[in-house]
Order: sequence, then structure tokens, then C-alpha cells
Amino acid sequence: MYNATEQFAELNQANVAQATKLAALALENAEKFAKVNLLTAKAALAQGVESAQAVTAVKDVQQLLALNTTLAEANVQTVLGYSKTLYELATEAQAQYTALVEESLAAYTKGVAGWVDKASKSAPAGSEAAVNAFKQGFAASTAAFDQFNKASKQVVSLADASVRAAAANTSKAAAAPKGRKAA
Repeated sequence: MYNATEQFAELNQANVAQATKLAALALENAEKFAKVNLLTAKAALAQGVESAQAVTAVKDVQQLLALNTTLAEANVQTVLGYSKTLYELATEAQAQYTALVEESLAAYTKGVAGWVDKASKSAPAGSEAAVNAFKQGFAASTAAFDQFNKASKQVVSLADASVRAAAANTSKAAAAPKGRKAA
């Protein structure tokens, strides 16, 4: 005999398990971001102290101009490295969240399919058309979600490639030797 209460209890248990995974994943990623920010703050402090010491050692205007250029280039490289690290962490977190959602959706789809099968077996005579309509609607919505998911992955992949290319070009431009015009 079909027991809806048992199935709802199982569904709730699965939801609690998924919520626990999501919370653990969120905390893990928050910890990674906090660690990067703390390390970056420490490095920025150290770099600021070194810069201040270098400024105090300047003897003339030429040294000051050269130091200014050197410090600016170092700061650009630091910012690029920090941005790259944050982007990589965000990309990794997004992939983890996507995998969790896909896992949850697969379990949900399987659960609903099982629920429909069990419910259809104990459905009253003459309700086959309604059950089939529900099954077809559910199959269509699942297929639509799969198509949306595939399209989303393609967009994310394209955006990722664009961001990585832009970052590489920025790094190259920042690292390129600067030519000065003679006065």
C-alpha cells in the first residue's frame, strides 16, 4: 500500500542532508575567502612599511620618480594577483554549488518519479490519463531544466575564458617594460 507520509519523511530527511551539505560548503568557502583576505592584508601592511622605508631613503627627484614607478608596478602586480586568486576561489565555489544543486535535483527527480509510480499504482481506476499527463509534464520540465543547465554551463565557460584572457592580457601589459620619452 502507498504511504505518502513515509515518502514525505524521506524527502524531508534528504532535504535536511542537502541543507547540511550546503551550510558546510558555505562555511568552507567563507573560510577560504577570509584566509585570502587576511593574508592579503598582512602583505599590504608589509608592502606599505617597505614603501615608506624606501621613500625615506630617497636622495633626489630622479630617485623619487623611479621609486614611484617601481612601487606602482608592484601594486598593480599585487592587485592582479589578489584579483586572480579571488576569481579562482569564486569559480571553484561556483562549481561546488553547481554540483550540489545537480545532485539535489537528481535526487529530487528520482524521488518524484518514484512517488508518481507508487501513487499511480494505488490511484483509482480511470485516472490513468491524469497520471500520464503529470508524468509527461514532469518529464518536459526536467528536460527543459536540463537544456537550461547545459546552456548555463556554456555561458559560464565562455565567460570564464573571456575573464582569463582579459587577465592574461592585463598581466602582460602591466609587466611590459615602460619606455620613457626623452625630454
